[in-house]
Amino acid sequence: MRRALITLVVAGAVSGIAVSASSAPPQRATERFGLRVAAFQRSAIVAAGETVLLVARTKTSGCDLGARPDRRCSPGAYYAKLTKRIICSASFRTGDYRNVPSSEKHAVEVEYGLAPKSYGSALEIDHIVSLELGGSNDIANLFPEEANAHPGYRAKDRLENRLHDLVCSGATSLGAARAGIAADWEALYRKVFGTAPTG
Repeated sequence: MRRALITLVVAGAVSGIAVSASSAPPQRATERFGLRVAAFQRSAIVAAGETVLLVARTKTSGCDLGARPDRRCSPGAYYAKLTKRIICSASFRTGDYRNVPSSEKHAVEVEYGLAPKSYGSALEIDHIVSLELGGSNDIANLFPEEANAHPGYRAKDRLENRLHDLVCSGATSLGAARAGIAADWEALYRKVFGTAPTG
């Protein structure tokens, strides 16, 4: 009798796992209590919505290359549905929304007078309004940022992370963070950190 009960309990556990597995695809599997238990993917990512430009894009060639984007070519843009509630949720991951193919990166390089090629760590095609702030992958939100631009992209990365924290804590609004980083990220860096950006 005892052996029969154990068999039923184990069968029920396996049955429960099978039911759970049918509602979400497995991401990886682990061993627990001698059973192979599936770990499931988190809920589906939220649709990003349409791209919203902060200001109109008025130029598509001869853009000025520097530490800051040429706003005539790269005014900054964000996704309409990536609201504060979404970007501040525990499940939000920028990797779910990052989608800039090589062809788009090369198009940005050409607009800024660069040869369309890979530059390794010397240069990156950066989001003006960062993905952490719901930034779009549209070309209007991309510009070539050099590592040694003084300041370079590493300094801007620090600002992007801090702005996300400030938005989620309620210290600043998402709209203000987006507008500020697009208009003059170096000035915003000084305001946020109290010192000039370096690195």
